[in-house]
Amino acid sequence: MNVVRSLKLAIFASTALIYALPALAFGARPFDGKAFEAAQASGKPVLLEITAPWCPTCRAQKPILEKLGAEQKFAPIVAFTIDFDSQKDLLRKFNVRAQSTLISFKGKQEVARSTGETTEAAIEDQLDKSI
Repeated sequence: MNVVRSLKLAIFASTALIYALPALAFGARPFDGKAFEAAQASGKPVLLEITAPWCPTCRAQKPILEKLGAEQKFAPIVAFTIDFDSQKDLLRKFNVRAQSTLISFKGKQEVARSTGETTEAAIEDQLDKSI
């Protein structure tokens, strides 16, 4: 009886995970140089989110990025976060001067950049340029 119950639970959990994957696919992770370079080399669309925990504009961008990231058309985007306060070397590398900056790449080519943008339509337009 426990084996059957465990099997049913495993099937349910697996099914739930499969349906959740599109929403998780866009979830940004902390910047990793090797993963960033690998994504660019493979031609994938890449998004850099430069954030700060104290930034109200960053907080306003977050639900928009989460919503758009759940859309199937944006599932291929590989997203990374860069902390504005602690990763100054990366700010210099990507020529970033302010938090709430979004940088979109199509492979190795930067295709769009915005700072302080909080309208869904404008952020969606930026993401569209990378896919």
